Amino acid sequence: MHTESIPSRRPVRDYTQTPVNVYWEMTQACGLACRHCRAAAMPEPDPRELTLEEGLAFLNQIPEFGSPMPQLILTGGDPLIRRGLFTLIDEARRLGIGISITPAATPALTREVLTKLKEHGVEGVGLSLDGSTAEKHDSIRGVPGTFERTMSAMRWAAELELPLQVNTLVSAETASDLPAVYELLKNFKVARWSLFFLISVGRGKVLQPLTADQAENLMEWVYDLSNVAPFVVATTEAPSYRRVAIQRMHSLGLTGEEIKRSTAARSFGIRDGNGIVFVSNTGEICPAGFLPEVTGNVRTDRIADVYRHAPLFQLLHEPHSFKGRCGMCEYHALCGGSRARAYQATGDSLESDPLCEFVPHSR
Repeated sequence: MHTESIPSRRPVRDYTQTPVNVYWEMTQACGLACRHCRAAAMPEPDPRELTLEEGLAFLNQIPEFGSPMPQLILTGGDPLIRRGLFTLIDEARRLGIGISITPAATPALTREVLTKLKEHGVEGVGLSLDGSTAEKHDSIRGVPGTFERTMSAMRWAAELELPLQVNTLVSAETASDLPAVYELLKNFKVARWSLFFLISVGRGKVLQPLTADQAENLMEWVYDLSNVAPFVVATTEAPSYRRVAIQRMHSLGLTGEEIKRSTAARSFGIRDGNGIVFVSNTGEICPAGFLPEVTGNVRTDRIADVYRHAPLFQLLHEPHSFKGRCGMCEYHALCGGSRARAYQATGDSLESDPLCEFVPHSR
């Protein structure tokens, strides 16, 4: 599963010191068989999964980032079937950590469960919708009935006034359906629609990513849509959208201050390992869920120390360390390219993002 935190106003932070989001893959266990699953989720938990005590100890590391505190995103697998889920949520809230969750659309996702999540202090929920019809969505999710369960969960979230983020896969198989998904979402109370551009890892290798030209055209559509949509429209693992948005805003005569106040500006500078950190179900610390370069483990290391001082993270914090076009690009500080896609394509997370073919001016 994938999500960003539900939009909120946060104090300005130094991404080299404190991430916006800590993603915790609570378990790999899940009842779905999604064709693009990064985790290649399985029916049962990994026997090496963090125990309840280890999970509680990990949560107590997060305040070491200081203020402003990161948002904790509970993901999986399906976090709803994580043992001790509500004990862990309660501890995080006791520590002052904001929480969002990305449950799978299985029979475990009920109105009663969403009610309980809100009662325990969960601030937002992320749901995946990968098609405008049951046939299209369920073919991606691998289990019949997930579309209808997702529709029900979206209605329940609105009734409970739980801020809702909807995550939609962008691949060659789904791109033509995105306008229809948007039309469907307009009927619901959605805070944010996040378009996740496929990274071919895990089971995602069976799907086809967009070409760079196709991605550029789609990002132009996303920019136009973002100016009329009744909710925030954003991208995941496609930071080059920020460059597209800036170019479009410049073409419209917007000033620097107007650009800084734009929706796209909320994510300027955030990328894998810079503003984002991921902890696997076995405690491994990585720059992102789709960038599986292990830099430590919360069983033996402190997450704030790893995020701030591990050599890989320090390189990811500094866009001057990037290679090829991404290193030379005048937008590298605001965009930086998808480090996960660079790693998937080349084995080097500092290389250029192949989804973007922008030719930078020489610097």
